[in-house]
Amino acid sequence: MTKSLLRSLLDGQPPGTPESLIVRCLSQRGAISAAQIARLTGLARSTVSTALTGLKKSGIVVELAAADETAKGVGRPPATLTLNPEAGTCVGVHLSLDEIRVAVADVSHSFISEKTIPLGLDYPPDRAAKLTKAAIAQCYEENSLSASGLLGVGVSVSGPVSPEGFVQRASIVPTWAGVNIRHVFGPVLEQPIFAANESNCAAIAEMMWGAAVGYEDFVLFKIDLGVGGAIVQHGRVVTGIAGGAGEFGHMSIDPSGDLCRCGNRGCLELYASFNRPLEQIARVTGRRVTMDDVIRMAEQGDVGALRMIEDTAEMAGRGLGMIGSVLNPPLIIIGGRMALAGDILLTPLIAAYERHTLIKARDVAPDRRTRIIIGKHTENDVLLGAVGLVLSHYGRLQ
Repeated sequence: MTKSLLRSLLDGQPPGTPESLIVRCLSQRGAISAAQIARLTGLARSTVSTALTGLKKSGIVVELAAADETAKGVGRPPATLTLNPEAGTCVGVHLSLDEIRVAVADVSHSFISEKTIPLGLDYPPDRAAKLTKAAIAQCYEENSLSASGLLGVGVSVSGPVSPEGFVQRASIVPTWAGVNIRHVFGPVLEQPIFAANESNCAAIAEMMWGAAVGYEDFVLFKIDLGVGGAIVQHGRVVTGIAGGAGEFGHMSIDPSGDLCRCGNRGCLELYASFNRPLEQIARVTGRRVTMDDVIRMAEQGDVGALRMIEDTAEMAGRGLGMIGSVLNPPLIIIGGRMALAGDILLTPLIAAYERHTLIKARDVAPDRRTRIIIGKHTENDVLLGAVGLVLSHYGRLQ
């Protein structure tokens, strides 16, 4: 088994072969059965079987041991297949307010290592690239990994990212506005670079490993110090012509409202994020509080904390009602730090959504209703999704 063979198959050379389609499918989906491969690729089961024989012989694909040998049932359970963990690795990088986080995973979707690089506010792009390179090298050395197996680096950033890799309005990391992620990281890391907005990365994480597994169409709605989101259709994140799709926080719901950080007035983010509630609770308590503090206070029955979460949920639900009327998605996933409040947030949010969206749950059969749930990887979704950028790029079947 050679890494060059894996890269050739992932790059589609020769294009459209059963082997290439299967390897790409496994890159996107992780561990699945031969029957699932046939369904997802459109190949005949006999074709899949023949191709898998060759791929297993070359060491590109391996068969996982059954998780539970004592499981009840008639007949032998279907084998689970995955790309060989030794065949290649990928890296995810998240550029946050005052630090950079790095994660390393292999092509079987197993996460190997993670590091955080504290930087302070307004760190320059060139320094970030150099420190990221050092952190990646350290991860690979500590885990005895070969750098020759690195397939690419995914970068998640707090701001819209154009299809070409340019960071648009980046108020959270302002020094990156107008910067092309590929031009900064590519020459330093000497690897293929894939870049996306953090909410789009969160959607990829939920689609590959979380609450959206099995869904081809859904909406992600993030409630944090800001409001973000992502739209997924036919298994692909919708980016828009300039990378601005899914920026739900900057829908203007009150044209005469307060000025938003984006320059518009009355944006949803002003009312549905948890920035202002934190300031109000801090004034009441006389101390600085975090979202985790407020969630804990609400869980303990604090009336003020409960009211702030409920008010935020009401406004978020109103905004989601507009999104629901436009897209009518089968699934809405709530992410961001405030999602950790669970039902304290979700119950009033769903009630507000029902009041403000066009298609009400009572109007349609249960299988036609929009489900609204909390994300599975809320605390780590943007970093996981940065890794997923690489895996999903090579996993595209067309």
